[in-house]
Amino acid sequence: MANNISASNWEELVEERLIAGLVTGSFLQNKELLDMLEDVDVQYMWKKTLLHVGVTLGKADWVEELLARGADPDLVDDTQWNALSSAEEMVRRFPEDVDRSLVLKLVTLVHRRDQVTMRRLKASSSRSTDNVTPMASPEFDIESLMSSVDTLRQEMKSLVCQLSSSLEELKAQVCGCDTQLRCLGEAMTSTAGDVTSIKFGLGGESVVETPQPDPAKARQECVDGMLRRTTIFYGDGVEEMRRLYERLYDGDECTACIIKFLSGDDRVKVMVDVQSEYIGRMKEELVDLDGSNWSQWYSFCDFESEIVYLGAKDCSGDGEKYVSARLAGALSQLSLKLVFDNEWRPYSKGDAKREHEWIRALEEVEEEGRNRGEELDWLIRDALRRRTQLARVNYLAAAVPRIITFYGSTEGRAILQLQAPILLPLYSNNVMPTLLAEVKR
Repeated sequence: MANNISASNWEELVEERLIAGLVTGSFLQNKELLDMLEDVDVQYMWKKTLLHVGVTLGKADWVEELLARGADPDLVDDTQWNALSSAEEMVRRFPEDVDRSLVLKLVTLVHRRDQVTMRRLKASSSRSTDNVTPMASPEFDIESLMSSVDTLRQEMKSLVCQLSSSLEELKAQVCGCDTQLRCLGEAMTSTAGDVTSIKFGLGGESVVETPQPDPAKARQECVDGMLRRTTIFYGDGVEEMRRLYERLYDGDECTACIIKFLSGDDRVKVMVDVQSEYIGRMKEELVDLDGSNWSQWYSFCDFESEIVYLGAKDCSGDGEKYVSARLAGALSQLSLKLVFDNEWRPYSKGDAKREHEWIRALEEVEEEGRNRGEELDWLIRDALRRRTQLARVNYLAAAVPRIITFYGSTEGRAILQLQAPILLPLYSNNVMPTLLAEVKR
């Protein structure tokens, strides 16, 4: 099989797997792939290198290894940012992130080393062309250069030791937490046993243990719950809709929590036309959250009736990802309205802290839009073209499950990390826990 793959295609495969590994895993898990890479400074989308991506994500172990392999910290991407300027920006955005501070120190040291090297080489070259330059001058320059490089290497070693020490401290804290949790679990088990014994002694009845939920059964119940809340106006598309709901449940925890929440809410209504890409036969008059009225819609969350409409024609093959992404976005918008009850905003009324965080995320994406233009992902651009701030924030929140559904979990999350670093953590730490908390009630 490998013999049928050309050298260029093999390199592209390695590069794609490296990007995915950098986003989701540690360097040690991907060391063999990195060994296969001929050029550590190869540039990907928007002329970003692996070092650019590692710096943006705050992956200190990756950054350290890439710099050790000769990655150039001065290469710029399409936005004219190099690794150093990106590292400085990440520390500005996340001042309390220890890993990003370590990344900045590593990149700064290598940048300084390279600057010293260039100055020494230029000085040596300039003096070597001067007739009065003594013969011993180049040797002196080389010794001075080596001394400077050795000094910087010592600083890097010291920084690496700090990183290792921090990691060991973190491991110790995790182990300590594990020990405490284990002790707490044993105590709870013991207490439960005592209570059972007391009840048995007093009432003559034993307590029946609650069985653990079956994941397959829970999945089936959620999918069936969504189907009960779905009305197919045109066509026979029950199996198609079942497949779409299963895809959202299985694809990523981000979309799974939406299905879990909505499947148990009797207010949820989904209207589907399996015979058309558009929803016009089910709903002619549609007014968007910003007051705009579009002539054709593939999917829509009606902000007045709180009903999701979907055109599901050609829901097979490659077309399925388009339909499923549209469904994910509309269901996400409905879940925001139902769980927060704050005019479709992705946070509760009066939560000034969350409101500030979402406005900041919007401003960050708007800045990316000005810098990247058409290179910004089309699903994010779709949110930015809304006329009001309320609509832009709502569609931006819904862009998270849309992107993850359309591109797949790994690639979708990578795109969000690169183009909107604040957005995904904000959705994961705010929206998802709120949805799941309602499911457990």
